[in-house]
Amino acid sequence: MGTRNSADRVPGREREGNAQVGVLTLAGAPIGQAADAPARLAEALATADVIAAEDTRRVRQLASALDVQLSARIVSYYDVIEVRRAAELVTELQAGKDVLVVTDAGMPAISDPGYRLVAAAAAEGIRVTAVPGPSAVTTALAVSGLPSDRFCFEGFPPRKSGERARRFGELAADPRTQVLFESPRRVAATLAELRDSHGDDRAAVVCRELTKTHEEIVRGSLGELVAWAAGQEESGGGVRGEITLVVAGIGQAAVRAAARAAAREARRAERHREG
Repeated sequence: MGTRNSADRVPGREREGNAQVGVLTLAGAPIGQAADAPARLAEALATADVIAAEDTRRVRQLASALDVQLSARIVSYYDVIEVRRAAELVTELQAGKDVLVVTDAGMPAISDPGYRLVAAAAAEGIRVTAVPGPSAVTTALAVSGLPSDRFCFEGFPPRKSGERARRFGELAADPRTQVLFESPRRVAATLAELRDSHGDDRAAVVCRELTKTHEEIVRGSLGELVAWAAGQEESGGGVRGEITLVVAGIGQAAVRAAARAAAREARRAERHREG
């Protein structure tokens, strides 16, 4: 964030007393090692007026690791209180305070709190900027070895079985590479459900503890990964750590085969109606 002059502020948005509004900054936090923090993060932490943190203890630990002395007022900002806190933070911004949003890891608003605050600030004409940083989504995609020219991010899959089945059924026919987050407690079941929807031979990658000391990247077909996860549970403890799944999209050959099958079925139905 640093020191700003009047040109850095949002034009035309001044509170009573001719003071200018603050700036909302979303800051990427390391997904593993503190040394991976973007260079500007230390300055942003040191100069913010208000820090909205998913976990206030974690942001203090991060600041300590980066040798930063915090002078900001630190408030919690997590899913349950996101809507209420967003309104409070907009008020702080309108009062001229610079607000920094930091989640536990990765970029705010990417399957983490943030987008509601951004929308509320933008609606008020408040400047929104970012200190770009690591993201488990793009990191997993990059190391997966699967096509990255087109991909979709699905966040955490729905928990209700019916919704999960519908979502996975839709994704099975999607040609884009698919990136998902999952709890280590549910990853074995999710891999089995993806195998059922996408097919035993669909290529996939399990990325565990990305950039951390015990990083593990397991590649294979969904059938092979289901067996791997079952083996982890049998050996005791199951799969542990932060999990990102990357699943290949449906191949063009499969798309063409499905289209031919649909066309044949349509012709049979037409002949049946005529005859």
